Amino acid sequence: MKRVLIVEDEVWMAGMLARVLREEGYAPETAADGREGFARAADDSFDLLILDWMLPDRSGVRILRGLRAAGVDTPVLMLTARDQVEDRVEGLDAGADDYLPKPFALSELLARVRALTRRQAKLGDQAEAVLRVGDLALDPVRHVVRRGDERIELTAKEFALLHTLVGRPGQVFTRSVLLDTVWGSPGEVQTNAIEMYVSYLRKKLDRAGEPSRIRTVRGVGYAFEPGPEG
Repeated sequence: MKRVLIVEDEVWMAGMLARVLREEGYAPETAADGREGFARAADDSFDLLILDWMLPDRSGVRILRGLRAAGVDTPVLMLTARDQVEDRVEGLDAGADDYLPKPFALSELLARVRALTRRQAKLGDQAEAVLRVGDLALDPVRHVVRRGDERIELTAKEFALLHTLVGRPGQVFTRSVLLDTVWGSPGEVQTNAIEMYVSYLRKKLDRAGEPSRIRTVRGVGYAFEPGPEG
């Protein structure tokens, strides 16, 4: 059963969409604001994200940009009352896969949902579940990390941070993007949280005499380097 996350602050709209999707055989879940929506979309494995543009805490476009920057490629259907061409372009440029202006017919929404989930299923069949960078293998489904033959035990936050970095090896992630992606509520965590968790990961992943696989870019953030095996 395909899982759909609906991020919509209007309770009646979220309830209606959830009911209709459930009747069509999907497994819908809802989030009522931008902060919760981002955290769940970043941490969970959904087949589709239905995202409202105007949300409390942070806009749908901001959520979308953060997810794409973090390597989350869940298909996104953007819902909005903003129907200007410039608005549609902004949403699509931010990483939306489709765009549906309000008000809309439920039959059209369901057709777009079917199209997006079919497309994702085809991509999923072609994709390898395990991320491999050099001698590091990360299985996001089983939450297992190995370096060579050694299994590395990580906490949920350590795994989420490593998953983000490994998803795009070599790319520098800013601290703000990492806070948004891993913690989802940057205003509620200590400012040195990222440094602490990077330190934890280095102690578990790095080997004596070798440079750390997690590179610090001063004043910017962090990147995961493939290493000589990559």
